Amino acid sequence: MLIIDCHAHIYSPDEDRYQPKDKPLRVPGGKASISDLRKTGLASGVSAVRAVQTVSFYGYDNRYVCDATKANPDWVSGVCTLDPDDPHSPGLMEQYVRDFGVSTLRSTPGNNRKTFDHPGVRELWKTCAEVGATVDIFLMHLKWVESAEKLLKEFPNIIVGFDHCMDLKPGPLYEKKLGEVLRLSKYKNLYPKVDFISTGTEVGYPGNDLHAAAMKIINTYGPERCVWGSNFPNVLWTPKVTYAEHLKIFTEELPLKEKDRAQVLGETARRLWFPRL
Repeated sequence: MLIIDCHAHIYSPDEDRYQPKDKPLRVPGGKASISDLRKTGLASGVSAVRAVQTVSFYGYDNRYVCDATKANPDWVSGVCTLDPDDPHSPGLMEQYVRDFGVSTLRSTPGNNRKTFDHPGVRELWKTCAEVGATVDIFLMHLKWVESAEKLLKEFPNIIVGFDHCMDLKPGPLYEKKLGEVLRLSKYKNLYPKVDFISTGTEVGYPGNDLHAAAMKIINTYGPERCVWGSNFPNVLWTPKVTYAEHLKIFTEELPLKEKDRAQVLGETARRLWFPRL
């Protein structure tokens, strides 16, 4: 079965060449380079990865994810994050696609992360449409849904990955967020990353407290629109669930039909980001 990791963060051990921002969020043990990711993924049978810019470590300096993407075109699809409040960002997006093979923008709200209904966000999405890039939308809060919908309506032909399904987790916002995630399935260009079990579970492996949510999302959107991601490095982002355990939830624990499992674990991502695999 083809397995593609659709959400993994990478960190260079060379902090002279790729300098962190002030007060970066560090990975315990530091083993999170592109080569560390490759070793970890191969050990679990992962063929390809989408490497996501680590804003909590590098800010909007995308040099490491760009270089890693260019150096490994056969198995890496790069996801950059650019500041929608910076007028230079659309030009950088164009450059990253052209010169480094980056395929996706991770889109955050503009006006210092207040709203997607913002000229800088629109200009970045417009640039993605022009250069053939896709978007991953960092839609994590209920207060951002209304403005995000405006962009989804305005750009119906852009493929949009849905980061972490609004950071679903048990708690007081669970039902409301799940309801909104399911409602947003009406936007046919929206593709949820069903990776929140590892980030949100309160019980650890096998994450039973979020299985029902994952199955509802997969059944509502259809497996042909859902993708798996590891959230590597797991020691930082998913301390209760390892890389191999999170994958095992999807290969063994969730009650998926085999053809649906194949879609979520690799075939959807292959169609969207790795057509040469």
